[in-house]
Amino acid sequence: MSGETDEDDPAVIRFGVLGPVQAVVNGEPVPLGGPGVRGLLAMLLLRPNEVVPVEDILDGLWGEDPPLTARTIVQNYVSRLRRQLRLVDPSGSVWIDTRLPGYQLTVDEGLIDVSRATSLLTRSRHEHPVRRAEMLREALSLWRGPVLADVSHRISAPELEDLRFAVLEARIEADLELGRHAELIGELSTYAEAYPFREQMIAHYVLALYRTGRRADALEAYQRFARRAAEDLGIDAGPALRELHERVLQDDSTLLVPASVPVVPPKVGVLTPAQLPPAPGGFDGRERELAWLDGLLAEDVGEATPVAVISGPAGIGKTALATLWGRRVAAQFPDGQLFAGLRGFHPQHAPLDPGEVLTQFLLTLGVPPGEVPVDRDDRAALYRSLLAHRRVLVMLDDARDSEQVRLLLPGGSRAFVLITSRVRLEGMVARSGARLLELDMLAVSAAVRIIDAMAGPGRIDRERLERLAMLCGCLPLALRIVGARLAARQDWLADELIAELADERTRLSALDIERSNLSVRAALDVTYRRLGESAAATFRLLGVIPGPWLGASVLAALRSPPGDLADARRSLRVLADAFLVTETRRDVFVMHDLVRLHARESALRGEERAAALDRLVTYYLRVADSARRQLRPVVDALSFADDAVEVDALAWFEEEWPNIVALVEETGDWRLARMAHDFRAVRSTWDDWISIVQRGLQGAVAAGETVGEAWMLQSRCAVYARFGRAGETAEDAERVLEIAAELGDTRLAAVGHDALASAYFGQKRFEEALGEYEKALSLDAHPAIEAHVRNNVAQVLRELGRSRDAVEPQRRAVALYQEVGETGFAALAVGNLAELYADLGLADEAEARAREAIELSVRSGLVLSEAFGREILGRVHRSRNANFAALQQWERALELYTQVRSTRADQVRVLIDEVGKSV
Repeated sequence: MSGETDEDDPAVIRFGVLGPVQAVVNGEPVPLGGPGVRGLLAMLLLRPNEVVPVEDILDGLWGEDPPLTARTIVQNYVSRLRRQLRLVDPSGSVWIDTRLPGYQLTVDEGLIDVSRATSLLTRSRHEHPVRRAEMLREALSLWRGPVLADVSHRISAPELEDLRFAVLEARIEADLELGRHAELIGELSTYAEAYPFREQMIAHYVLALYRTGRRADALEAYQRFARRAAEDLGIDAGPALRELHERVLQDDSTLLVPASVPVVPPKVGVLTPAQLPPAPGGFDGRERELAWLDGLLAEDVGEATPVAVISGPAGIGKTALATLWGRRVAAQFPDGQLFAGLRGFHPQHAPLDPGEVLTQFLLTLGVPPGEVPVDRDDRAALYRSLLAHRRVLVMLDDARDSEQVRLLLPGGSRAFVLITSRVRLEGMVARSGARLLELDMLAVSAAVRIIDAMAGPGRIDRERLERLAMLCGCLPLALRIVGARLAARQDWLADELIAELADERTRLSALDIERSNLSVRAALDVTYRRLGESAAATFRLLGVIPGPWLGASVLAALRSPPGDLADARRSLRVLADAFLVTETRRDVFVMHDLVRLHARESALRGEERAAALDRLVTYYLRVADSARRQLRPVVDALSFADDAVEVDALAWFEEEWPNIVALVEETGDWRLARMAHDFRAVRSTWDDWISIVQRGLQGAVAAGETVGEAWMLQSRCAVYARFGRAGETAEDAERVLEIAAELGDTRLAAVGHDALASAYFGQKRFEEALGEYEKALSLDAHPAIEAHVRNNVAQVLRELGRSRDAVEPQRRAVALYQEVGETGFAALAVGNLAELYADLGLADEAEARAREAIELSVRSGLVLSEAFGREILGRVHRSRNANFAALQQWERALELYTQVRSTRADQVRVLIDEVGKSV
C-alpha cells in the first residue's frame, strides 16, 4: 500500500492555509467559526503531526495580553474543531490530540495545501521540463490569495511566501528550458518591478531578454538591479547573477540553448549492478520521510558526496523505507545500485568487516578477482576511483557505527549514499556532513492500514484493527507480525490475539512467529546485547520503574549508592542513542511500551529489585512531600520534605501523575497515595483521585498499617464529599474515629468527626452533623481543619434554612483558608459565600463573590470550583432576568462539571432546560 492521498477523492477532507484558512469536503467549505477558531486551526496546520504548545497558541491569538480565561477559550475552540471533524470525518483519520504541553493535529499531510505544494515542487525536480512545468503550475494554483488572510496578524508564516517564490521561479526556469522565453517577457517584467531584489527572478528576466535578441535590454535590466541593490541595500549582485551578466556582455551564444547534463556510462565489460532487495509489501505511512529523501536527492551539495542516515529502534522499518525509496528513484542512478547488509546488529553473526564489503563491491563493479588489492585502504581507493564519475546509489544497511561505513563512502558528488542504523551515526555528520533522519512510530491510521492489508482488506473491523495497532505501539515490525498471524486465519483469532497483547505478561510472546526470524523480543535482544556493560546495567534498572517516563533525577536516585545527576543524564542519552529510550524534551525520557516490557524482563530480581523500588519510592516521597506543602497545609504527620528540593508543585504533580499512579499501583505505598491525595484535593478529578486513594488504602490494610488505613479512609471520605456523595462514608468515618481512639491521636480524631459530620450531612441528618462538627472544633487540632469544619457548618445551616446565620461561619472559613494558604478550598468557600448572598437576595455581593471564586479557580486551574462559581453567577444573572447571560454561565459550568464527573451536572442541566425555553 502506498499510503498516498488520492487527490481525486472528493470525500476526503482537505485543508488550506494558502489564502483564507479553510477545510473543504466534497467541494463544500466546512463551517469553522470565527477568527479565533480559524487561527487555532491555522497554527495546527502549519505544524501538522507536531505538538503545538498552548503558550504558542495564546501568543498567536492574543499576543502579550491574553484574557484571563484564554486557556478555557482555547479548550472551547478545540472542542468546536473536534465536533466539526467528527461530523465530516467519522473515520477519525484527522483528529486533534491533547498532548502535553499543547495540542497535535494528526493528519495525512497530503491533505494540506502547503504540503501538497511542497511535494509537487520536490517531485518536479526529477521530471522532464514539460511535466515539471505542469506540476509547478498545479502547485501555484493552490494559492487562493494572501496566505492566512482571515486570521490574526500575529499568526504568520513567512516561509509560505518563500515557498511561493521557489515554486514560481522553478516554473519559470522550466518554461525557459522549453524555449518559452518570448512568452515570459511580460510576466518577468512585472515581477522584476514588483520584487526588485529577487536575484533569481532578475536572472530569469535577463536570460529571457537575451534569448529574444534584446541584449541591450538584458544588460539594462541587470544594471538597474545593481544600482538599486547598491543604493538601497548597500550590496553587490550575487556571483551567479554577476556571471550571467558577464556572459551576456561577452555575447556568449551558449546561453541561447539550455545545456544538457552528460551521463558518464559504465566501463565496457562492467555489469550495471542492481543489488537492492525487493520493495516491501504492505508499506504505509512514511510519506513525509520519502519526501525528505526526495528533497535531499534534489539538493545541490557541490563537490561533496550526499549521505543520508536513516536511524531508529529495532523494527521501526528503516530497511523497508530505504529499499522502497531506492527502488522508486533507481532510474535516476543509471550506473547502478550497490547494496550491503553490514550485520551491525545481527543476532547470530558479527558485524561485517568493511574490507569484505569493499571486495564484494569491487567484484560487482567488474574488477577481476586477481586485481582486487590486498590492502584495505588500497581497495577503498580503487572503489572511490571507479565511482568518481558515476551516478550510483550505495545502500549500506544495518551499520554498527560510523567507523564501519567510513571506507565505503564513494568519492565525487554524483553518487548518493543511504545508510540505515539502530544508533545515531553522529560521527558521519561531523566527518562527512551526513544528514540524519530519525524514524518515529507510525500514525495509528497508517498502522491500521498495514494490519488490514496483510490480514486481508476488510476482514477485520476498524475498532479491532485500531486496538491491535495501539497494543503494538504502532511499531512496524509488530504490526507486520500481527498481520501475518491474522492472515488466512478465522476472524475470531483477532479477539484471541487482542487478549494476548493486552496482557503485558504475554505481549512479547504474542509478537513472535514460529519457525521464523520475525520476533520483536529477538530484535530487542540484539540491541540490548550490543550495549556496553554500564549501559546494560542502566537498562536493567529502568525495568524496575513502573511509570511511562523518567527523568535523570529518578535514575540517579535509583542507583546504589545514589548517583550524580549529570552522570545519570549521560547514561540515559547513551540509551537514547541506541533508541531504547527517547528524550522527548530535556531530562524527560520515554520508553516505547514494547521496549519497556523487554526492560522489565531484563530487570533486577529478588532483593535487588525490592531495594531499587524502595529507593524509587523514597525519592518520590521526598519530592511529593515538598511539593504538596506548597499547595496546602498538611494535616497528617508524614514528613519527608527536603529543603533542597525546588519544584513548581502543580506542574510537577501534573507531569509526574502517571508515574506516581503507576508506582502506587505497583507498591501499594499509602504514604505516596496520601501525598497524591493532597494534590487532587486542589486539582479534583473523580477517577484519578478515587483510584489512587483506593490503592493506597489497600496497601495500608495489607501492610497492617493502621495509621495509614485511617488517613486513607479520611482521604476517601474527602473524595466522596467533594463529589456530593458524603452520605456514603459514615462507616469509613467511624473506623477513622475508632483508630484515632486506639492511638490517642487528637488530629486524627478531629478529621474523623469532620468526616462523620459530612456523612450525616449527606444523609440529611443535619442536627447530628452539627454535633459532630462541634466535637471537631472542640479539639482545636489545626487551623486548616477548623476552616474546613466551619465551611461545612455554614452549609448545614443553609440546608436548615438559616442562610443568614451561615454567613458568619462561612466568612470565617474563607479567612482561615486564606490564612493557611489553602487555595483550592478557599475558592470553593468563596463560592459558598456567594451562594449564601444569593439566597439572601444580595445580588451585588453574590456576583462579586462568584466572580472572585471564578478568578481564583481559573488562576489555579481548579475545575470544580470554577464550575460552582459559574453556577452561582448564573443564578445571579437569572435573578436579574438576564437569561442569556445565565445560560452562558450554566453551559460552561455543565461542561466543567461533566469534565470532572460531578453529580451537580444534573442540577445544572435542569436549570439550562428551564431557562433555555425562555431565551
